[in-house]
Amino acid sequence: MKVLVAPDKFKGSLTSAEAASLIGKAFKNNGFEVITSPLADGGEGTVDAITSAVGGRKKVVLAKGPLGRSLESFIGLIKDGKEAVIEMAAASGLNLLEPAEYNLLKTSTYGTGELIKAALDEGVEEILVGVGGSATNDAGMGAAKALGAEFLDGAGNALEPVGENLGRVKKYDLSGMDPRIEKTKILVAVDVENPFYGEQGAAHVYGPQKGADQKQVEFLDSGLVDIAEVIENQSGQNLQ
Repeated sequence: MKVLVAPDKFKGSLTSAEAASLIGKAFKNNGFEVITSPLADGGEGTVDAITSAVGGRKKVVLAKGPLGRSLESFIGLIKDGKEAVIEMAAASGLNLLEPAEYNLLKTSTYGTGELIKAALDEGVEEILVGVGGSATNDAGMGAAKALGAEFLDGAGNALEPVGENLGRVKKYDLSGMDPRIEKTKILVAVDVENPFYGEQGAAHVYGPQKGADQKQVEFLDSGLVDIAEVIENQSGQNLQ
């Protein structure tokens, strides 16, 4: 008898690939013919799931973690190197921190931007970014800064791209952005639909899962409202 083993990750313990391997071995040891196909929802294990399914490869990339520590991360390359697969969790994930380190005021997506830059360095035409499992609430400022953007306060000073500075942003400058971004198709893989801010927004829904107390949730949500207004005023894009 054939058995298809297609698990998602066991959050905090096993990746989908590890789970598929262990479950598959148990069936094989009992005489079953096993096909493994790890699944992912955009969080941890997304690169492994996609590269194993379509025959891609992983490339090691050095990047900064959520709190700025250097780490060995990775990207996936598929379709003969024409498309990259990135999981935000590989550079900006909760899995990279101890529970005592969870702090949405101080964490940044900078490392995710470094992964995107590494993909651009590979000459890809398309990038798929899975955004599940992050330890951040910086509105993507960190990733944008890693690619050349600057976020400025009212005096024109550059701000550190972390959650506690969302409400201090009065202007952003994209003049230093990597020009390859405009020539590259970027897709975002998600399995939820939430507004940018508000009771169903990022801070309120996911903040408590990432260590934020109610006071921090309200502070971060207010910051998201503020930066959304700045972005709409400069670009005309309504993020809500």
